[in-house]
Amino acid sequence: MQHSIRRRSILTGLMAGTVLLATRPSPLLAQTAQDAAPVFTLPKLGYAYEALEPVIDAQTMRIHHSAHHQAYVNGANAAAKQWDGLRTTPIDKVLADLGAVPETVRTAVRNNVGGHWNHSFFWELMTPGGGEKPGTELAGAIDAAFGSFDEMVKRVNQAGATRFGSGWAWLVVGKDGKLAVISTANQDTPLELSARPVLGVDVWEHAYYLKYQNRRPEYLTAWWKTVNWDKANENFKKAKG
Repeated sequence: MQHSIRRRSILTGLMAGTVLLATRPSPLLAQTAQDAAPVFTLPKLGYAYEALEPVIDAQTMRIHHSAHHQAYVNGANAAAKQWDGLRTTPIDKVLADLGAVPETVRTAVRNNVGGHWNHSFFWELMTPGGGEKPGTELAGAIDAAFGSFDEMVKRVNQAGATRFGSGWAWLVVGKDGKLAVISTANQDTPLELSARPVLGVDVWEHAYYLKYQNRRPEYLTAWWKTVNWDKANENFKKAKG
């Protein structure tokens, strides 16, 4: 009888151990799942695709956000699988010092992580019913740097219209702490130039071609009706800080 009880106890213990091992997550599997998790995700817009009409049509917004921006997100996540630094370093620091990125993945980071950052910034800078005027602090800085608000708009539009090929036009706070207008090619960001953006406008053809075709200056003129000046004011204070 004692032998039977002892044998039954041993079997019960072995079965309990087996269940425990089966339910305890494998460290290797947990690490693999963590590595597979995407570093970058497509941000949701704070407005509907049609909300910026008639300046930007719904179809352009849908393609621009769900297809073009998603492609940059996919490319950025592919780069993160090649370089762990994208998992541990803030995106703005990566883009401000691309020379520190391994050469084997640097172009992918510049294009895809840069594209993700630029577009994430761009979406927040637009709002339905936008196009008012900047707040007092930013307005004063614009007047000091350019002489007037209209002159600043003129220079941003010119920077965007004369950007050969694809790229961006920016109002930034430069190294000297003053406002300046610059443009960047492709998905390059102002961060690499040690400049902090206040506002930026996408002049890639996919941002405007369905409605404006080759009339980029017309798109640039209309775009100011969408600007979220509350966000631009926030960007300015952050850049100055």
